[in-house]
Amino acid sequence: MNPEPEKRLRTGSFSAHAARGIIRDPAARRKVMFALLFAAVLLVVAGSTFLQDFLHAREHPMRFIVFWVACAWVMITALLLALLDLLTTRARARTAERMLREQLLREDEKR
Repeated sequence: MNPEPEKRLRTGSFSAHAARGIIRDPAARRKVMFALLFAAVLLVVAGSTFLQDFLHAREHPMRFIVFWVACAWVMITALLLALLDLLTTRARARTAERMLREQLLREDEKR
């Protein structure tokens, strides 16, 4: 009996499935938003204090640009996830309100 060889994990496929899971699950999305905001704050504090000599703009322009672009990318990702969360929450609230109105109308018709 020959066991099946293990399938190699493809990075692109894994990333797509992980992103889909984060987008669809509100609890996971909120945890990721918190982690991203925490990371962004840490990066800003680190870049403004003890990494200031390492990121000196005139001496190391590429380090400076890459570091602050990474900070912006983390922050924009958190912002987009927050916007998605806001929109999905509003859509769920509208659906719940519509269902409640329909239920109340049916109860009024029964009277």
